[in-house]
Amino acid sequence: MIAPAEVAGSVAVLGGVATVFGALISLANHRFKVWEDPRIDEVRDLLPGADCGACGQAGCRAFAEELTKGTVAPAECTVMSPDAIEDVAHYLGIDAGEADRRVARLLCAGGRDVAPYKGRYHGVESCAAAAAVTGGGKACPWGCLGYADCAVACDFDAIVMGPTGLPVVDPLKCTACGDCVEACPLGLFVLMPQSHHLVVQCKNLLSGDAAEAVCSVACNACGRCAADAEAGLIAMVDGLAVIDYEKIELENPKAIERCPTGAIVWIEGQQFPELFASAGDEAA
Repeated sequence: MIAPAEVAGSVAVLGGVATVFGALISLANHRFKVWEDPRIDEVRDLLPGADCGACGQAGCRAFAEELTKGTVAPAECTVMSPDAIEDVAHYLGIDAGEADRRVARLLCAGGRDVAPYKGRYHGVESCAAAAAVTGGGKACPWGCLGYADCAVACDFDAIVMGPTGLPVVDPLKCTACGDCVEACPLGLFVLMPQSHHLVVQCKNLLSGDAAEAVCSVACNACGRCAADAEAGLIAMVDGLAVIDYEKIELENPKAIERCPTGAIVWIEGQQFPELFASAGDEAA
């Protein structure tokens, strides 16, 4: 049988050890504690909470941290409304700033009305699955497969499928989060500033009749756009027109005027607005 004195001694020892460790932990916490700006959580609550990464940060809290440091501007959040941006700027006492708004662009115009199929895919309704199994069945191996992986991936309802089986992006809703870029197995989506109006909607690397045989709106490497554009704006690379957006100040619609297939286009505003109007009506 253990004597009461031994029990009391053990308790005292354990109590002493606990006190010493508690003191050490408290000292370490005081010494190594990292101060955090209390405004971070307040700013995070003002943000949309989408955690989409379109601002270039890992999420809304990370963006809030950079805002309190002054390394980014509120306008760099592409999800917030102008009023919400002003609210954040007012809370922090900083300028709302400006951001060159980016949107997702589809580099393909080859819907089922202009791009023939060499076969039919039957299986899971997914671009990724079709591309992995048969290449999708389209005669143009670079063309959009039309199974809407991009629209499914978009959390902002900014993509709907058009009447010819191509996805259409609503620039008013697009936040440039990049989900559609990741979802497309053929790499047909890119994010670019909305101010870049000149776009080559084709990635076909064939030339001449071979290109047009698989898609009537393919770039056929004729080179007329490069000839008509200001020097250096467009180059022909591997049979495809490539725009140098570093020369954005030279961009103008003249480059599209003689394109025989319409592969190079000038985009302004919302394309096919009736699609988004009907989608909005259905949601309502």
